[in-house]
Amino acid sequence: MPLKDLPPDARPREKLLARGPGALSDAELLALLLRTGIQGKGVLQLADELLQLPGKGGLAAPGFGGIAGLLNATADDLKAVKGLGPAKRAELVAVLELARRAMAQRLQERTVFASPQAVKHYLQLHLSALPHEVFAVLFLDAQNRLLTMEELFRGSLTQTSVYPREVVKRALHHHASAVVLAHNHPSGTVQPSRADELLTQTLKAALALVDVRVLDHIIVAQGDALSMAEQGLV
Repeated sequence: MPLKDLPPDARPREKLLARGPGALSDAELLALLLRTGIQGKGVLQLADELLQLPGKGGLAAPGFGGIAGLLNATADDLKAVKGLGPAKRAELVAVLELARRAMAQRLQERTVFASPQAVKHYLQLHLSALPHEVFAVLFLDAQNRLLTMEELFRGSLTQTSVYPREVVKRALHHHASAVVLAHNHPSGTVQPSRADELLTQTLKAALALVDVRVLDHIIVAQGDALSMAEQGLV
């Protein structure tokens, strides 16, 4: 049903203004961003199908499995959705980038561990939807504020595929006083493996030689994140 045919209090924009964004479903919020549907499909139906689990939405391309999956989709991923033009694709990608930059700004302005959940959310926005493993490092200043984040290694992560010398080199380059290590598990589980534990200890020892502390190693997956420090593993 077109939005104009809905009762005024059921239209997403009017509903948001009257009751606040928390009153809207994911599909309604997405419909506000998309603004219009495509030929033969209203904007609410399009939004709902984009949020379906892969293969469930009846799209020419699979659904993206919720807001997190959709907003972590690349512009190329979105090209596969029939009728989704460049303007709508650009808007969806821009929303994720704005969220990343907002969180980065927050972490640059205050001590990282004053808001541990923000660190996890920031890493989830960057890493959780990637189909391959990525090892990243958050470099921190003496007040534990974020200097920058770098993705250093890709592929299957083991002690031999993550080079301590490169991590030390980048820490010195940024004049970092501390780091937070991070990587994703595309499998969906955030439980650390024995290899994850060994890698953490190897990097902790290497960075200690140049007086850089490892504060945490965070593992992220779709919809979840685990702090190895909170588990007593750092």
